[in-house]
Amino acid sequence: MPGKFYKLVFSGEVLAGQSLEQVKRKLAHMFKLDEQQISTLFSGKRVVLRRRVDSQGALRFKLAFEEAGALLRVEALLPEERLRVDEAVERPRYEKSNGIQAGVGVSHHRNPKVAGQEAANKALDAAGVEKPDFVFMFASVGYDQHALLESVRGITSGAPLCGCSGEGIITAAEADESNFSVAVMTVASDQLRFSNGIVSGLKEDPAKAGRAIAKTIQPEVGPDTLALFLFPDGVTVNFDPLVASLEEQLNLDHLLPLVGGTAGDNLQFKRTYQYCNDHIVSDGVAWALLSGQAKIAWAVNHSCVPIGVDYKVTRCEGNVIYEIADRPVLDILKDYLTDEELEDWMKVVMTFSFGIKVPGHMEGYDEYVIRGMVGGKDDTRGSVTVPTEVSEGTSICITRRDYEKLANGIDRLAEEIKTQLGGNPAKLVFQFDCAGRGKTFLREEQKLRLLETLRREIGPDVPWVGFYTFGEIAPVGGHNCFHNYTAVLTAIF
Repeated sequence: MPGKFYKLVFSGEVLAGQSLEQVKRKLAHMFKLDEQQISTLFSGKRVVLRRRVDSQGALRFKLAFEEAGALLRVEALLPEERLRVDEAVERPRYEKSNGIQAGVGVSHHRNPKVAGQEAANKALDAAGVEKPDFVFMFASVGYDQHALLESVRGITSGAPLCGCSGEGIITAAEADESNFSVAVMTVASDQLRFSNGIVSGLKEDPAKAGRAIAKTIQPEVGPDTLALFLFPDGVTVNFDPLVASLEEQLNLDHLLPLVGGTAGDNLQFKRTYQYCNDHIVSDGVAWALLSGQAKIAWAVNHSCVPIGVDYKVTRCEGNVIYEIADRPVLDILKDYLTDEELEDWMKVVMTFSFGIKVPGHMEGYDEYVIRGMVGGKDDTRGSVTVPTEVSEGTSICITRRDYEKLANGIDRLAEEIKTQLGGNPAKLVFQFDCAGRGKTFLREEQKLRLLETLRREIGPDVPWVGFYTFGEIAPVGGHNCFHNYTAVLTAIF
């Protein structure tokens, strides 16, 4: 029942006709449990697996146990057990263990204080920790952002936090694009180290922002550094000078993978938010450097197909394209759209994009890399703004989204991640997916079916978090790249 919470209890019972040893093996495989954990589960004692889950989460766990042949009991919380998110509550006492402990919590409550507390409490309970070492937070913009952040910070004991606003949030159980959704991942680990920060002034000087990030992380980048998570403003970003200056300042002899996505604002294209600890900015970049005793895998796939013919960019400056084939860009778009359709610019941005011929280092990825027109248009000059630099003479075409390519791409993402995992279980998964691959293109059941495909292949119970972006970031062919209408999947193992 919506709004109610339950605890999950297991006493080692198996369903009729099931072999005890087979059930043990299935549960161990399904939930990546070691021999000691399985022994605890089947000790004959009453084990509380989760102390506070919503109805959707309880049903998911119950069905998973039944699939393995085990009986999981879902019990309503007693009055004294109910965690009130609107008042101070003593958390369960957890012992921090070795390795990586992580959990994800979600809330859709419209009160930002309640939503933040609820999502953070769920994440801590799922992780089995009292105080995390690091927190990721993604949220939609219906909330008072400062009240929401303050609430999450309070529950997570002021642990370092990084994240941004998005067009919606993504977790293992849902892909929600409402105005009121917040997802929190809490991580406690003796294997991983995080450092984080934030810079502003992205639109005015993206190169300066990149240098500032590099100077801050430079002393901490070492042989065990895995990646740099980047969450820039999705409306004001110009990716190329941002990253070029960052990499030039670092001057590394190897690739530092950049993964992440640009912040969104529920398709308003007006103002997005970036989070770092107690700070919130717009027109900035939030970042988190990840190092430690682990490995990282990533995969990238877009969902667009070309329509019409290839053109050449004939006039541009920075990330503004003025003319294609010696015609204003908006005139070119009129070959594909009516004047009335062009008036609804958000719909244009969500439907059409540019395909730019991939450079040599991306050979084997796809024929095109996709660029959205999220920076807006200038009706007077007939120009559009894209998130990266463009050069005159660049081969370019108009593209549109294609469901078959998107669905096939999901299978490819899963296969690429599994190959990189090499049989090892994923400990954390981050999904950064374009807003153009969400509700503007897919029905709710389609979104959930595709998400379930990924989860089933990569890990049904792995902590999983992300958001719908205005642009995606991940390396291809040994170079850090910007993408649109693309899914980026990242796994830590």
